[in-house]
Amino acid sequence: MIKNLTGVYETVEYENKRVVMLYDNDETEAYPTHWHNAVEIIIPLTNDFSVISGDREYVLKEKEILIIPPGELHSMPAREGRRIIFQCDNTQLGGNVILDSLLPVFSSAVYITPEPDRELYLIARKGILDIYSDYYSKSPVADARIYMNLLSILTAVREAQLRQTGDAPEDGELSSDDSMKLKYVMNYINHNFTEELSLDTLAAIAGYSKFHFSRLFKKYNNMSCIQYINCKRIKMAEQLLCDPEISVTDIAMRSGFSSITTFNRIFKAHKNCTPSEFRKLFKNSDNN
Repeated sequence: MIKNLTGVYETVEYENKRVVMLYDNDETEAYPTHWHNAVEIIIPLTNDFSVISGDREYVLKEKEILIIPPGELHSMPAREGRRIIFQCDNTQLGGNVILDSLLPVFSSAVYITPEPDRELYLIARKGILDIYSDYYSKSPVADARIYMNLLSILTAVREAQLRQTGDAPEDGELSSDDSMKLKYVMNYINHNFTEELSLDTLAAIAGYSKFHFSRLFKKYNNMSCIQYINCKRIKMAEQLLCDPEISVTDIAMRSGFSSITTFNRIFKAHKNCTPSEFRKLFKNSDNN
């Protein structure tokens, strides 16, 4: 049951000042199209469960896993059965340079099944079941253990993506030299995304043509270079929007956007609401 829905935005109600939420859900009810700032993981325990995320319908069999990125529209039709639904405040994962390497995991929903990558499936399944145990434990370090398990799952997903990139790419494997250069460019972006960054400049830093660089970057990250930069800028804008003293125009400039029009357009494409609407949603959720 969605308790707080404003339009299609859900304010996740974390209990007892926690920043994680877990439902052992056996209710037969439909979840309308909505989005939230939480990372969401769903695993059916009995019966199949259907989730429409983005433009795709996923029919999860028992014990299969779906990771829904923050900000992605999704819905679930009514189905009998029991499933675990886990949500984690995404702000706890943002703003940490160490975790930037996991950003490509959130380019789209991640569907994890026993095949073709059983290693990933076993790690993810064990991780979510350990999260379940920790959530209901009375340990003072339960939430820390939950985050450790969540990071283990996300790291395993990213490693699986990189294995797939190296094992079966369309245009040949990424060499170690390619990977090193791409990591260097990503580090450069992470430290300079608030500045003007052109594709020509980034390609030159890597020592590739613009076309070759764009192709390698997307293969390595599951998103284009521009999408990666915009994700970094939007994450910073989200944090700044929490401060009511900073104007939306100033936030656009501080986050690296060239104009308020561009900022509004890209922010809405990522978050399904305008920056001003996001600020109001944050204020409302903070007052609940």
